[in-house]
Amino acid sequence: MTSYILRDEMPEQVRNELSAYPKLLQELLFYRGIDTGKDAEAFMHPDYEKGTYAPFLLKDMEKAVKRILEAIEKEEKIVIFSDFDADGIPGAVIANDFFQKIGYENYSVVIPHRNTEGFGLNERVVKECIDEKVCLVVTIDCGMGDSEHIAGLKKGGVDTIVTDHHRPNHQVPPAVAIVNPNQDGDEYPNKALCGAGVIFKVVQGLLEKGNFDISQGWDKWLLDMVGIATLSDMVSLTGENRVFAQYGLLVLRKSRRIGLRALLQKARVNQTYLTEDDVAFMVTPRINAASRMDEPEIAFRLLATTDHTEAEELVKHLDELNNKRKGAVAAMSKDIHKRIAKRETMPDVLVIGDPHWKPGLLGLAATKAVELYKRPVFVWGRGDAKVIKGSVRSYNGADVVALMHSTQELFLEYGGHTKSGGFSTTVEHIVQLEEKINDLYTDTASSPEEEVFVDATASLDDVSWQTYDTLAKLQPFGMDNSKPLFLFEAVSVFKVEHFGKEQNHLKYIFQNSAGDFISAIQFFFDPDSEVAQVKAGDTINLLAHIEKSVFGGRPEVRLRIVDI
Repeated sequence: MTSYILRDEMPEQVRNELSAYPKLLQELLFYRGIDTGKDAEAFMHPDYEKGTYAPFLLKDMEKAVKRILEAIEKEEKIVIFSDFDADGIPGAVIANDFFQKIGYENYSVVIPHRNTEGFGLNERVVKECIDEKVCLVVTIDCGMGDSEHIAGLKKGGVDTIVTDHHRPNHQVPPAVAIVNPNQDGDEYPNKALCGAGVIFKVVQGLLEKGNFDISQGWDKWLLDMVGIATLSDMVSLTGENRVFAQYGLLVLRKSRRIGLRALLQKARVNQTYLTEDDVAFMVTPRINAASRMDEPEIAFRLLATTDHTEAEELVKHLDELNNKRKGAVAAMSKDIHKRIAKRETMPDVLVIGDPHWKPGLLGLAATKAVELYKRPVFVWGRGDAKVIKGSVRSYNGADVVALMHSTQELFLEYGGHTKSGGFSTTVEHIVQLEEKINDLYTDTASSPEEEVFVDATASLDDVSWQTYDTLAKLQPFGMDNSKPLFLFEAVSVFKVEHFGKEQNHLKYIFQNSAGDFISAIQFFFDPDSEVAQVKAGDTINLLAHIEKSVFGGRPEVRLRIVDI
C-alpha cells in the first residue's frame, strides 16, 4: 500500500529567510531541502559556469585525454563502445559529434544487442577489435564490470579507456584509464553523473587540451544529448545534474539535429515547448525501443544523422519498432494474466516467464505485473540469448537485490537497485526460484509502506496560470526534485470521459467556484482501479499534479491524476 502524508508546517525562521517568495514557493523550496535565499536563487536560476565542475577533477581524466589525443595524432583506429540504452546511445552521439567536428574518420561506433549479447563488452567485440587491428576502445556507460574482456583486449594489443558511472562490483578492469566519479579515490563532487555526462566531460577535456580549430562554447550544443541521458537515467536532478537537465532542455528546444526534430514531429511533441515529461514519455521509450527490438544502431543513427532523407526513413522505422515493442509487451502481459488466472494460490513473490520472451522486454512486463498484482515480480525469458535472463521489480518497499542475495546460489549473475534489478540463470535453477524465494521472503507486513508526501492541500480555484508559473520555477522535475503533489478534498466530479484511439485514457471534469471547467487526466488507466470507478456526481478526494498542456496548440492548465 501507498501511504500519503501531508507535510509538516515549515519553521517560521525558514519562512522569514524565504520571505521574498510567495507562500507556496517558500514551502516547496523548504520541502526540497532549501532553506536560505542564496540556495533558493541557485536552485531556481542555475548558472552553467558556476554550477558545473572542471573535467579534470575526475580521476584519470588526464590519462584518458592524453591517450585519446595520442590516438588522434597517430591516426589510430578507435572503437567507441556504448551501452544500448537512453544514456549510452546519447553518449555515443556525443563522442561521434566530437570526432565529426574535428574531422577524424578512423573510428567506428559499436553498440551491443541487448537480447543476444547483453550489457557490456563481449567476446565477439574483443575478437573483432583484435582482428581488425583496433588500437583503442573507449567505453561509454559501461566497462566497470568487464575486467575479463578488457584483459583480453590488452593481451591482444588493444588499449581500453573506460568511461562509466556504475559502481564497481568486481575486479577493477585493467584499462589505460578509468573515468568514473564512483570509483575508489575519485573526488569529483557530482557522484550522480550519468554515463553521457561522463563522456561529455571527456570531450570537454579533449577540447581544453587539444589543438583543435573549434569555436569556444561549441560543446554546449552537446547538452541536448546530456539532457536526454540525465533525464532518462533516473539520476538525481540536483547540483550539476540540475544544470545539465535545465540547459539540456534549452538546447533540445532549439536543437538543429535533423533526426531529433523528425522524432519529435512523429511523436507530436512541440519542440519549442518540450518538457522533461516529453523526454521521459516520448523520446526515451523510442530510443530504448530500438535496443529492446534488437536494432540499437537505429536510435544512434537517427540522433547522429545529418541527412534529411535518412532521418525520415529512420524515424519511420523506429516508430514501427516502438509499436512492435508495445504489442509484444501487451502480448506478454496478456499471457501472464492468463497464467495467473489458472493458479489456485498467489505467492508473495511472483516468478513467471517463457523461454521465447525477449530479455529486452522483461522489465516492462514486470512493471505492468507489479501494478496489477501488487507484489514483487520476477519475469524471465531467453529469446536468442544463451542463458535465461530476468528482470525484477519491487513492491511495497521490498529490496529486490536483497531478495536475490537470499537465493544467490540460483543465479549466474544478479544486481540492480532496491526497486529494480536483473539476473541471469539456468533452466535447472529457474524452476526452483519461486518456491525458494518465497520461503525466505519476509512478508509484506514487515516491508515498509511506500510513503509519498503531499506538498499542500489546494482548491480547484488554485488550478491557474499563476500557480503553474510558481511551480515552473522548480522545473525540471525528477529524482530528488519530484513534482509537487496536491490534495484536493471533497471535489465534485462534473463529468467523466474516456479518450484516445483505444479509449484507454481517462478524464475527470470539475468546475471551480467561477464555473470554469478544470480537467484532470490519467493516461493508460487501469479499468479495474478505483480511479476508473468514479462517476459523474461523485465527491472524491483527489491527489494530483498541476501541469501545463499545449495539445492541439491550446495552452491549458490541468491536473494529472495520481490517486483518489
